[in-house]
Amino acid sequence: MEYLIDKLAQEFNIRPKQVQDTVELIDAGNTIPFIARYRKEVTGNLSDVLLRDLDARLNYLRKLQKRKEEIAGSVEEQGKLTPELAAAIDKAATLQEAEDLYLPYKQKKKTRASVAKEKGLEPLANKIYLQLDTEADLAEDAKNYINPEKGVETAEDALQGAMDIIAETISDNADYRKKIRRMVTEKGAVKSTVTKAFAEEKTEFENYYDYGEPVKKIANHRVLALNRGEKRKVLAVKIIDPAEEIRTYLKKSILRDKASSYLVSAIEDSYKRLIFPSIEREIRTELKEKAEKSAIKMFALNLKKLLLQPPFKDKTTMGFDPAFRTGCKIAVLDPMGKLLDTATVYPTEPKNEVAKSEKILLGMIEKYKVDIISIGNGTASRESEQFVAEMLKKTDRPVQYIVVNEAGASVYSASELGAEEYPDINVSLRGAISIAGRLQDPLSDLVKIDPKHIGVGQYQHDVNQKELEKVLDDTVEDAVNNVGVNINRASVSLLKHVAGVNKTIAKNIIDYREQNGKFGSRKEIKKVKGLGAKAFEQCAGFLRIDDGDNILDNTGVHPESYKAVQNLLKSMGLTTADLEADKLAETVTRLNALDVKATAAMLEIGEPTLRDIIKELKKPGRDPRDSAPKPHLKSDVLSIEDLKPDMELVGTVRNVIDFGAFVDIGVHQDGLVHISQISDRYISHPTDVLSVGDVVTVKVLSVDVERKRIGLSMLI
Repeated sequence: MEYLIDKLAQEFNIRPKQVQDTVELIDAGNTIPFIARYRKEVTGNLSDVLLRDLDARLNYLRKLQKRKEEIAGSVEEQGKLTPELAAAIDKAATLQEAEDLYLPYKQKKKTRASVAKEKGLEPLANKIYLQLDTEADLAEDAKNYINPEKGVETAEDALQGAMDIIAETISDNADYRKKIRRMVTEKGAVKSTVTKAFAEEKTEFENYYDYGEPVKKIANHRVLALNRGEKRKVLAVKIIDPAEEIRTYLKKSILRDKASSYLVSAIEDSYKRLIFPSIEREIRTELKEKAEKSAIKMFALNLKKLLLQPPFKDKTTMGFDPAFRTGCKIAVLDPMGKLLDTATVYPTEPKNEVAKSEKILLGMIEKYKVDIISIGNGTASRESEQFVAEMLKKTDRPVQYIVVNEAGASVYSASELGAEEYPDINVSLRGAISIAGRLQDPLSDLVKIDPKHIGVGQYQHDVNQKELEKVLDDTVEDAVNNVGVNINRASVSLLKHVAGVNKTIAKNIIDYREQNGKFGSRKEIKKVKGLGAKAFEQCAGFLRIDDGDNILDNTGVHPESYKAVQNLLKSMGLTTADLEADKLAETVTRLNALDVKATAAMLEIGEPTLRDIIKELKKPGRDPRDSAPKPHLKSDVLSIEDLKPDMELVGTVRNVIDFGAFVDIGVHQDGLVHISQISDRYISHPTDVLSVGDVVTVKVLSVDVERKRIGLSMLI
């Protein structure tokens, strides 16, 4: 354990004590959001991002340690564990290094070498490998191993079997493999060519029909693109190795003065048949894992930004799900997200019932006092936007509209959850509810949808799904707990992501609420079936009650700190009543004047905890999303055909990827700002400058109507 602590401390550049205390918190079953928010004194104020990275690395190192112990135990059982080998296994820094050391001792399936050993050819192989005899002596000696009963018909058969044994021995050498792996990584190249079946066809992989790039330089997104092309049998992908240099290295390492042609042939065979195919698989796997890790990380970053988009609070919202033939689906939600009404209208092709549709929607706008219309960006979005823009000229209500990313709405509408939440609503109308909901409260709505369907990732269906789900679940958990959840309004979908709360407990919270009415205090949460002391400790600070008896219940202050808050207010001659809106300004002024260090010592709490308490007391019930810029309200109605080079437009960043960002500029297709067009200074990655939800001004560089591609620039 001490070794793990020291290694993690070194890797993360933090104190061993921080690592030890953090690991103890994790091992005790504490959630990352809880540790990050309420155990800052223990961790030394480590962020949730660093804590997750540390947790992942801890799991890897523990897995590595366990595997090294298994390997050492297996070799020892064979009676072959030397002090030198034991030390090498203990020193192995990666699973790959450990497995390389284990390779000579690993139980293998039948191989050419194992068959040769069964034929009794190992002594001959040793003679050839030791290079003590001349080639003529070896040829003569080989005759002694002829044994038709064992399948050794000739001296040549004996020599071939001996060379097979030598080839595997060389291949199993950990030092050789490590060196060769490094040489291929440093000097090899990834090469792709089009397969015969697609040689005459245009596909999305055209750029890779004849493509090569050094292994050490290839970008992660290109690795994933090549792998996808290979999976679809459009591309053939291989590693081009510095073969001659590697062969020279092996020969220099193995051959001596009396080396025979048999040994030279065995070396050639070992590299061509055993070593390189294995190394090629390892390198491609390593490239794939690295690329997947990058893609998952990028997906998680985009998802978090999307989930934390500011809500349009206190707005009666009309969700507008565009379509042609089947009609546009409409849903109106009150400011609390309650469904008020639904409709289906046909203002687009082929029916073009514009006047009738206007009458229906204007009636709903007036009846329910609609504030804003949320239009999905799918099929018929542009036509629907034009219709809405013209319609709103015919009402005196100050109604605004916005086009939102509808990705995942159809998935929700057909899901079990959608049916459970709106059993009496037609499946086609549930998409409009989702489109309205994600504008009112993106977090509450989007948690109902599998993150893979939200549309902010790249190659999400090509990466390791287990790893993807784990990271995305963590991302949703961090976002939910960062914002906090109103326990009296939250759905199961939202509650289950609160620290310490699983799906069963979330359902029990809903059941309790339905049976007993609203929660009046955080203390009451303890009455929920299945929610024990540990779960309460983890979740209490993240659950909010906005109309309870205690104003602290609507803050991020944990109940364990309520006494400290009371003592703080008492020392200032204040009470919780001074946190009410009419007295808050004066209270904030006094809180700002506090000597944090002295006050923390007086209250016997840590300074980070006190700073968090003060932050919460300054704005009870605050929503951290309120400080973020709201999505861009649209006014221009354009199609891709309307776009011309040098046009300047305002758009919203929809997705950030390794090589750029996709920006919604008011047409159905998002435009691409390549990384080279983002900034006039060097940036290593688009995330250095951009995030999902950013509102940016762009210039049109190119428009390809046929391929529906738009090139944009932020260099204006």
